[in-house]
Formats: sequence, C-alpha cells, structure tokens
Amino acid sequence: MSKLKVIPEKSLTNNSRIVGLLAQLEKINTESTESDTARYVTSKILHLAQSQEKTRREMTAKGSTGMEVLLSTLENTKDLQTTLNILSILVELVSAGGGRRASFLVSKGGSQILLQLLMNASKESPLNEELMVQIHSILAKIGPKDKKFGAKARINGALNITLNLVKQNLQNHRLVLPCLQLLRVYSANWKNGVVELMFKIIGPFSKKNSSLMKVALDTLAALLKSKTNARRAVDRGYVQVLLTIYVDWHRHDNRHRNMLIRKGILQSLKSVTSIKLGRKAFIDANGMKILYNTSQECLAVRTLDPLVNTSSLIMRKCFPKNRLPLPTIKSSFHFQLPVIPVTGPVAQLYSLPPEVDDVVDESDDNDDIDLEAENETENEDDLDKNFKNDDIETDINKLKPQQEPGRTIEELKMYEHLFPELVDDFQDYDLISREPKAFVFEGKVRGPIVVPTAGEEASGNSSSLRKGVVMKLTVSPKGDEDNKKPACADLAKEDIKDNDRTLQQQLGDQNRTISSGYGLNNDIVKALDRITLQNIPSRTAPGFTAGMKKDYGLPVTTLTCANACSHVATCGNVLFEGRTVQLGKLCCTGVETEDDEDTESTASVEQALVEVPDGPTLHDSDLYIEIVKSTKSVPEYSEVAYPDYFGHIPPPFKEPILERPYGVQRTKIAQDIERLIHQSDIIDRVVYDLDNPNYTTPEEGDILKFNSKFESGNLRKVIQIRKNEYDLILNSDINSNHYHQWFYFEVSGMRPSIAYRFNIINCEKSNSQFNYGMQPLMYSVQEALNARPWWIRVGTDICYYKNHFSRSSIAAGGQKGKSYYTITFTVIFPHKDDVCYFAYHYPYTYSTLQMHLQKLESAHNPQQIYFRKDVLCETLSGNSCPLVTITAMPESNYYEHICQFRNRPYVFLSARVHPGETNASWVMKGTLEYLMSNNPTAQSLRESYIFKIVPMLNPDGVINGNHRCSLSGEDLNRQWQSPNPDLHPTIYHAKGLLQYLAAVKRLPLVYCDYHGHSRKKNVFMYGCSIKETVWHTNDNAASCDVVEDGGYRTLPKILSHIAPAFCMSSCSFVVEKSKESTARVVVWREIGVQRSYTMESTLCGCDQGKYKGLQIGTRELEEMGAKFCVGLLRLKRLTSPLEYNLPSCLLDFENDLIESSCKVTSPTTYVLDEDEPRFLEEVDYSAESNDELDIELAENAGDYEPSAQEDVLSDSELSRSYLP
Repeated sequence: MSKLKVIPEKSLTNNSRIVGLLAQLEKINTESTESDTARYVTSKILHLAQSQEKTRREMTAKGSTGMEVLLSTLENTKDLQTTLNILSILVELVSAGGGRRASFLVSKGGSQILLQLLMNASKESPLNEELMVQIHSILAKIGPKDKKFGAKARINGALNITLNLVKQNLQNHRLVLPCLQLLRVYSANWKNGVVELMFKIIGPFSKKNSSLMKVALDTLAALLKSKTNARRAVDRGYVQVLLTIYVDWHRHDNRHRNMLIRKGILQSLKSVTSIKLGRKAFIDANGMKILYNTSQECLAVRTLDPLVNTSSLIMRKCFPKNRLPLPTIKSSFHFQLPVIPVTGPVAQLYSLPPEVDDVVDESDDNDDIDLEAENETENEDDLDKNFKNDDIETDINKLKPQQEPGRTIEELKMYEHLFPELVDDFQDYDLISREPKAFVFEGKVRGPIVVPTAGEEASGNSSSLRKGVVMKLTVSPKGDEDNKKPACADLAKEDIKDNDRTLQQQLGDQNRTISSGYGLNNDIVKALDRITLQNIPSRTAPGFTAGMKKDYGLPVTTLTCANACSHVATCGNVLFEGRTVQLGKLCCTGVETEDDEDTESTASVEQALVEVPDGPTLHDSDLYIEIVKSTKSVPEYSEVAYPDYFGHIPPPFKEPILERPYGVQRTKIAQDIERLIHQSDIIDRVVYDLDNPNYTTPEEGDILKFNSKFESGNLRKVIQIRKNEYDLILNSDINSNHYHQWFYFEVSGMRPSIAYRFNIINCEKSNSQFNYGMQPLMYSVQEALNARPWWIRVGTDICYYKNHFSRSSIAAGGQKGKSYYTITFTVIFPHKDDVCYFAYHYPYTYSTLQMHLQKLESAHNPQQIYFRKDVLCETLSGNSCPLVTITAMPESNYYEHICQFRNRPYVFLSARVHPGETNASWVMKGTLEYLMSNNPTAQSLRESYIFKIVPMLNPDGVINGNHRCSLSGEDLNRQWQSPNPDLHPTIYHAKGLLQYLAAVKRLPLVYCDYHGHSRKKNVFMYGCSIKETVWHTNDNAASCDVVEDGGYRTLPKILSHIAPAFCMSSCSFVVEKSKESTARVVVWREIGVQRSYTMESTLCGCDQGKYKGLQIGTRELEEMGAKFCVGLLRLKRLTSPLEYNLPSCLLDFENDLIESSCKVTSPTTYVLDEDEPRFLEEVDYSAESNDELDIELAENAGDYEPSAQEDVLSDSELSRSYLP
C-alpha cells in the first residue's frame, strides 16, 4: 500500500515544483529583480523540461500559463544566459511535441517575440553565435505553423538578417544550417539574391557537410517554386549546373548513402521545370537523356525508387507537348443538326476557327502540381468529399420538391396513346384460361450448338480438320435495284428433333476457286477483304421479311476457294434484300488443328456441344442481320462485327481483378521517353485512318490490320510506333471534340506468342479503373469457332497515365485540363491470323436491343403477360426509340379485375443515356428477361406493378460509337430540366411520359435510371434527400429542422441484402448543383417521385460481398437486373402490407431460384453460378497519374448511416474455376 502512495506524492512534488518555479519566474518579471535569480530559475525549469515529459506536457496544456510566463520573461530580460535558457526550454518543448506544441507557441504570440529578439540580437557587436543558432532553430520549427510568418518577418526586417548571416558565415556550418532551415520557411517571400547564395553552398560530390548540402537543396527547391526565382535560375544557367551536380553525385555515390541529396537536386529541377523557360532549358541541356540514363541505372536498386519516380515525373513534364496527329480533334463524322444551339458546348464548337485545333497550350500554369500524387496512395473518397462540399446544393427552397407541370394538359394528351392499359377494357382478349403457359419461343427450338473444335481426331476415315476460309461480306449503301446481288454468311442449319430438343449445326462443304496466287494461309485474308459470296437462290429465313426504305445494291465480285472449307456452311440464305452487309472478316485459320499441312483433303465434321437451356435464347443471328438493315448510322455502316452477329456467352470461369505489377507505369513512361531520345527507332507509320477515305491498309505480313466501321465501333486512327507497338486514337463524340473513352475495334493479322502493346493516347478522364485492376475485353473469332464464343478480360502491364499530347482549353470547350491520358495494355494473341475484337466494356448495340425485344415479344404468353412495344419517338437520325410496357394480364374482363389492373402503381425505368456505359444495357437486359419469365415471383411482380421502360435513351449515340453524347453533341443526362424537342427528342418525350403520369395522378412509385461508373467498384445507387444534403453541408441545426420521409432508403437497403454486387455504403442521397439537370434530380424535384434513383454499375468489379476481388461480367450484371426486380417486389410488400399479402416463402424461393446453379447458356442469356470464390483484401494501387478532380467524382458524397454487410458465401472454390 505504501508503494502505491509514493508515485502520486512524487508527482505532486514535481508538479508543485514546476508550478512553483513558474510562479517564481512570473514574480521576477513583475518585480524586475536581479538577473541572477531569473538565471537560476530558468536553468531549473530547463533541467525539468529536458528530463521529464510530464513537465513539458503541463507547460503546454490547455489553460496553462507557463508559455506566457516564459515569453514574457524572454521579451523583458536583458540577461544573455536567461535568454539562452528560455530559448533552450522552447526548443525542448517544440521538438518533443511536434506540430501541436509549435502551434501552441504561435498562438501565444511566440513568432512576433522571437522575430523581435532576432532583430535586437543582430544589432549587437559582435554577434553571439549561440544566441543566433537558438533563435533560428526555434523560428524554423514554428514558422510553418504561422500563416502570417512571412509578413511578420518582412515587416520586422528579419529576412535580410538571416540572409546576411549566411553570406558572412558560409564556412560556419553550425550557424548556416539553422539559417538555411529558416530560409526555407521564408522561401515564398524572397525575391532577390537567395537563389544565387544557395548555389554557393551546393556543389559537386563531397563526403563533408552532407547535412548542410541537404538543407541547402531543400531550401533551393522551395525557393524555385516561385516563378520569379525559377526564371532567375534559368537566366543564370543554373539548370545546366543542377544537371551537372546531379550526374556527379550519381557517379560517386556508389553506396547510395546520399540518396536524400540526390533527391534534393531532383526536387530543385522539378521546381524550376514548372515554368516553360525551365522546361526549355532542361531540354537544351540534354536533361531528358541525362535523367533517362541515370534512372535506368537506378532501377536495379529498389531503395532508389524515389529517384526514379522523381526523374520520371520531371521527364514527363518536360516532354515537349504535341497536338494529336489528327487534322482536327472534332469527330471524323459530321451530322448537321436541325437547330444550332445559341449557347453551350455545341454552339462554341460551331463558332471555333479551324486553326484552334493546332494550338498547344504550354503556359506556365499547366496542371502539373497534382502530379505529386503520382507515386503516392491517394484516398479518393477524401478528395471526393472535400471537392463536393462546394457542389452540394445548400438552398433549402431549391431542394424541396416542387411539382411543376411544365406542359399543359392539352399538350400532354399526345401521350395518351402510349398508355392504353389505362383505358383498355379487354373485351376482345381471350382471358378465360388462367393456366400459365411455358415460356418458350415459337418457331425454332434451340439446343446444343454444334461447333467444330480444334485438335480433335476425325471419326471414320476422315482426316483432321483443315484450315479453311471463312467469309467476309461486303455492302454498298448505294446502287441500282436491278443490279441487287445480296450476299450472306449464314451457317446452314438443320433442325433435328430428338429427345433432348437439340439443334445441330451442320457444317457443309463448298468448293471454291481462288484467284491466282492465294494459298490457304494468311494471304487469304487479303483476298477475303474484297469478296462477297456467290449469290445462291434460297429461301428467306422463316418468319422474317425485309422491309427497306431505301434501295441498296452493289456489283458483287466473287472469289472462290478450291479447297474444302469444312467449318463453313454453304451460303444458302438471303441476308439482305437489296442491301448487302459485310460481316467482319473471320479468319483464314478458321479452326486450328494438329496438322499444319495445306494439302487439299476432305475434312470430317467434328462437333463440340455448347449447351443451351430449354428456355428461350434471345440471340438470333438471322434476326440480328435483318434489324441491322434498318439501323441508321451517320457513317452508313455496312459491316457487322462478328461478336454482335454470333452473340456472347458468359465465360464459365471467374475473372479476378488484375494484380498490378510493381513499377509498370514507370516502365511504360520510360519507353515513351525513348521515343524522344532515340527517334530513329520509331517507325511512325499510319496503318488505319478514318479521316483519309483513300487510305489503304499496308500489305506487309507483320503489320496488324484494324477496323472499326461497324455499329458502336470507335477507333479513328492507328500509328505503328515500333514493330509490335501501336498508338490508337479514338474518335470524338459526333458534334463534339472530346469525350474519348469508349472503344470497340477489330484487329487481325497477328502472330502468336508475340507481345503487342496498344496505347490509346487520347483519353480525357484524369483517372481510371484501369489503374486498379480492370482489363479491356477481347473476343476471338478463332476461339468462338472452337466453341468458346465469349468476351474475356485480357491484357497485362495495364496502366492509365498522363501523356505528352494536349489541346488548348479553347479547343476543349473550356474543359479543365489540357493534357490527354494513355490507356496502355499488352496482349499476346493465342492464334495466328486470328480476328479479334477489343472493347472498353461488353458491347451491347442498338440492333441487339431491338433483337432482344422482338424475341421477348414473340415468345411471351399473351394470356399471362401484357407486353407492348411502342415507339416513344424518332431520334435525330431517324431511329426509333423503343418504349416497353410490361404487366400481368387481368384475370378476366370483369369490372373488379379491370380496376385492379388499371390501379397498379407504375415503375418507370430507363437506361443507356450514356452510350459508353454498356453495362447499363446488360443490367436492363436482366430486368427485361426477369419480368418476362414465367416463374411465380415474376408473375406476382407483374401483378403488382405496371412497368414503363425506355431501355435505350440514346440510340444514336450507341449506334455511332459515342461515349457520352447524342448526335447533338450534348450529354442528354444534363438536359432534363429544359429538353429541346428538336435536339433532345428522347429526353423531351420521356419526361413528357412522366409529366403525363403526374397530370393523371399516377405518379410512379419508383423511377430508376441505369448507368455505369468508370471510377468506382460495385453497384450502388444515388438518390435524393433534403435532410442528407443539408447534413453534408455541416449545418446540423438546419438538418434537424427538416422533416422527411426516409422511404427513399428502403429500396437500396433491400438490394444491399439480396444483390451480391450491391454496396449500400457507396450509395449517396445528396443533391449536387452540378446534377440539377439529371434525370434523378428532375424526376424527384419537378415530377415529385420520392424514390428517384440513378443505379450505377461498375465497369471494373467488386471489392466487397460475394464477388469481392472479381471483375464484373454480363452474368453478374444481368443478375443485378433480376435482383432489382426482386427488390421491387419486397418494396411493394413493405409499402402496401394490407393490400399485398405475398407469402415471404415465395420471395425466398425466388431468391434461391436466381442464385441456383445452371449450365452455360446460349449467347447473351445470363447464367448464375452457385458460389463465387472469396478473394483476399484488394491491394490499393497508386494511380500513378494526375489525380485532378473529375466531375464524375461529385456523384459520391458519402453516406452517414452504416449499412448491413453482405453475407459471405462459400470460399471453397479456386480463383479461376470452371462451371460443371
């Protein structure tokens, strides 16, 4: 017990002692007693401060007067030793306490007192060195914590005192060191003389005084951040001096003990090259080559990475800015608008002089400051929140939903015909039978597809499969009707009825003759570029007729092959009446075999089964071709991409988020810099060019061939840089000169086992999920013919970074940032002379949507499902914008049943307002398929709601390969406030539908617009809440006064429990000023729909839940669309508990149904696996690029309510496992 009392007693003694000493010192100040006493007291306080942390804490604690007593004594004493004692005490307090204690000292007026002490001490002769060292040491520590420190020093005249001290004592390193530390704090306030002084201190390699050299370099780097100082350094030739010094230290610092000095030199170079003159001086001094060579020599030592990274940053900054190698950065395609807007980006574009495209802005204020973040891990969410506070709407009156009719009732009557379900009495419908019919298609029944495979031995006496010719069809948009010669590439099919309801695809043989000189290897591809198949009379595909508004035709050239093509069917069906379509060339290698001989032989039909479900398949190649005929594009596309023709099956394996190799971006940047240093090694040959209609593809065998002239394609120009490296340039959105992100193109003529590097060099967003594990997609025709017809994630060494191409801010339409960014990835193709397609995300064309809608319409049971497909309006180029209505048919035409039918609440869904967000269409496909399915829960859902769906709000943008805009050159999701019927017809009429529903008092229960997100993972929602918006402005008092129904959170919470990809913590319900013209905000504010959402799906993958660590695929996207429907059913049960009494077991059954395992299905039909593998926590890789804030970041304002976590399922599978 006695020991326990010792410690507090001792503490009490110590505390009493320091308190007593401070009180005694305060008494000395007031009584002006002799200096000996003050000297003694301060020495005792110094001893306690040096030996006890508790003493230091007490003297700087809140409410303590210790600091005031010390400063008062310092200000009044004339005794040198007392002054030195107090300065030593202050050094002890600040050194041990970090920034907080330094700030405490500043708050007590320490800066002013110390600066005055410096002035007084400088007047003494001779100067007291110890006093000067102590004063400068303490000022260097507290200066950064005082925002007005520079102004105070300037007023006091302290700046020149320190400068003169350094000049007069260059050899006195003990005094110069703290002076330099203080000069660094002063750096922003210096104009004259200091830079020159620093170059007297720094110099070539020396083992002496390295600490002084280090501080001098840090001071110099800080000084050179001033443009005035940087210009002075350039004028005096100091850039060359810095490079010379750096090379000297690099050569002599063999043991890398002076890395901080070497980095200090680089930091000084980095500062001086922030101005245009500095960059020019750096180039003239051969700085690019010097830093390139030294950084390459540092690569072997991992600890020297800071030097390599800083060198890389400097070289990137100094790389001469170039304009893109294009005649104009405006789109290659032009569409004349019916009305030219008076203001906005399109108006600016039309008013730009042509020479604006040639301007390269190299002004000093270019955005390289944020390059600092390139080698550091950034927290994007923090950046996000800091940025958005300025964007959050703070006006409560603007936040409150105010239903505005906008248009008169008479005007809105034009939409009555799109709501026949509100007036139809169903007298003419056969509603007697209530037995649900099977959800099957009329006509052909799909079963396993028979596809020839590679490497299998033929049965019987047949030899193995030969490499054969696969055809390419050509088309002409114009021609004489009498000269119409349709061509086709349809595979001959025979329906085989057996117990399994299978469909076998018989691959017939057809002899063809080849013009002289063409064999069966890669030379055939060249020939096939120019051929159409013979026009053989045949039957039209059953159920389809060609209806064309225009007549097309072209003289057809015929090229035949003497060899048997075992995997190519006889051309039997007329694809087009009067218009021929070119199917993107397949590949001459067709199906690879073990036998590489080119001798002629008869190949047997080897078969591989791709199983399809007993239910419907939504893909039909014949129907797709028929629809393409009537799809109108600005470039008048005449080709069909093979993946769109044949369809997509989700691959039967998981695709993990790619682990990024260390230093990959650094390596890529170094290779880019080599272009400038070793210009003679660069080929610089154009191999594809949309801007040159007379351009012909080079015929050399080792050059890749490119193509993007098909629906949704986007690739403008390709330049071969090195033998296996290509720069790719994307096309701007039509009537725009930016928005480059979406790409979809064809590549052929490759060689196996060769690493090809592709650089897409004109992207605009400042960061991308390509930096965080996302891969581009590839579709191989060879693989498709080998029974693997799917898009897969490919590419290694992937990164996204700022490059040396730029455009002027004028040409960019006032956009922030003048530089472009590069997506780079490396691919090794598995097959020789394959034909492959690359895409930003899984393509989903307008023609695919029309095909899917037709298949759904033809397959549904009209006695069970009410399905209507109307045309909402025509787009600018004359394509129809489909509007779909889905609900359940009434039980009968009795009054009660008709009333129940008409009084169902509406759910309004839309998607694909941004063409590059193809994932939105895959989610919509999942929703449509689910709504049209025949399971019990889908029927209950149809009985609960009437669905009005606009599945593609921007058909023209999708068709023409735009990334964000329509043909008007505007983002349609920023036009909802005041849509123009001539420029934004789909938005104008979609809003009109909602206004009509509001006018007839039938407000939708839910509005949801499906989108894709390029910067974040998972699926999440944005909604609208006044309370949460006000809360995020930090005005908590105001948020407490807001009364709001929290029902807007119900649906997202439901989805977070039932949808594996959905993440509640990523949801936001904040209303931003920049989003006031979006569908979500306008439908909430003007129409009055409380549950108005944007549902964002990642383009990359998931970092939580069941799919954690996996890239997202069409299977998961379609599942999300189905889960959204289940969520709506649960929402109905929660919002209408009395009138809606669905057994919960049915919902649970539906959830199990969606999650149950099933086999790989037919093209474009979603399948779900029972379990997904768990992944280790995702590594957060550095973006290593300019992280300037992007407008898209403003979507996520955080969430102030925690959400339930996803259930984690089985982790027994491997990371890349195949389905059974």
